[in-house]
Amino acid sequence: LVMNCRFCNSRLKHVFADLGKSPIANSYLKGNEINKMEPFYPLCAYVCSKCFLVQVDEFEKAKNIFKNYIYFSSYSKTWLDHVKKFAVESIKKFKIEQNTHIIEIASNDGYLLKHFKKSKIPILGIEPAKNIAKIANKNKIPTIPKFFGAKTAKDLVKNGKKADFLIAFNVLPHVPNLKDFVKGLKILLKPEGIIVIQFSAYLMSLIQKTAFDNIYHEHFSYFSLYTLNKIFSAYGLKIFNAKELSIHGGSLRIYATHSNNNKINISKKIKELIVKEKNNGLKKISTYTNFNKKVEDLKPNIRKFFIDAQKKGKTTICYGAPAKGNTLLNYCGITNDLIEFTVDISPHKQGLYLPGTHIPIYSPEYIKKVKPDYIVILPWNLKDEIMEQLSFIRKWKGKFVIPIPNMRVV
Repeated sequence: LVMNCRFCNSRLKHVFADLGKSPIANSYLKGNEINKMEPFYPLCAYVCSKCFLVQVDEFEKAKNIFKNYIYFSSYSKTWLDHVKKFAVESIKKFKIEQNTHIIEIASNDGYLLKHFKKSKIPILGIEPAKNIAKIANKNKIPTIPKFFGAKTAKDLVKNGKKADFLIAFNVLPHVPNLKDFVKGLKILLKPEGIIVIQFSAYLMSLIQKTAFDNIYHEHFSYFSLYTLNKIFSAYGLKIFNAKELSIHGGSLRIYATHSNNNKINISKKIKELIVKEKNNGLKKISTYTNFNKKVEDLKPNIRKFFIDAQKKGKTTICYGAPAKGNTLLNYCGITNDLIEFTVDISPHKQGLYLPGTHIPIYSPEYIKKVKPDYIVILPWNLKDEIMEQLSFIRKWKGKFVIPIPNMRVV
């Protein structure tokens, strides 16, 4: 594969993680589809030796991936508490009031914007998945069903819509045309406006935890603050603050504004975090190329757990049907002969099958009927919330298994 960096256009020569071939992680199957041909694409992340952007090629167009998406943000209590806290803190910190215009990109079903709406702050959501945008509008969260980029930004500006406060949570990694997206941010932001971007799979913590399951086709790019700083500067934006967060297994939140906005100074946290990244090897190509070896070493250990459990006659099921779980199962070759089923709290996923492995997805109620010996928590980033929800499995001496950073029984 010959691929150039989607930011600086350098030729990509170094493999970060080669996970073989895999289906699109959120392409869940209906019962009548599991015997049909299923497309598998190479899942290989490369690192750019010039700007250190880690990236996956675009095999399936984003517009096809997100056309009818079934990832709803409203099913994790941990996440909902997190965004509510963010909204409350932002209103206070940035003195957001009833004449502040808030726009959110990839606003999903309005789970975040509703907290600003309660305070009578003007809001607008932009959501590429038409099915989800429809639900948001039904919930009285004004949402336009569009992909975000320079064109959408220009159309909004023409219609008199510009943002004082522009939010983009868990969307930046999902953007194949990164430059166009950042140009769009610049266009849509008022002269003294503020952008808040947050995403999981923050590169420093992904490498530290060997969290290879965060790599899938919908995640086109993986960022360090060092690289993001380069990208934003190139488009006339400055990152003035940043925060590492533990949510979603390690996230990064950045605050940005126009480069010429002299009212906002760059916090010393930016330099501190870039130094921390450097100390963790994020400016050395060997850190990235060594990651692939670490992932290869994990694979047999993960497989061994499932095979040993089966040999001992133990029942093993999974909890959750997240995209990351599909990467883990497909890469490690764990299929429905080793796992009876998985359960997911989202009714939109129940009754479907996981892509590639064809493991059926049931409602969590099913756990009590089957009384499994082991529950492997695929969204391990939410393990505390899930273990609390399912603490009843201790009655029959059921145990939890956390797969990342290494297989461990709890």
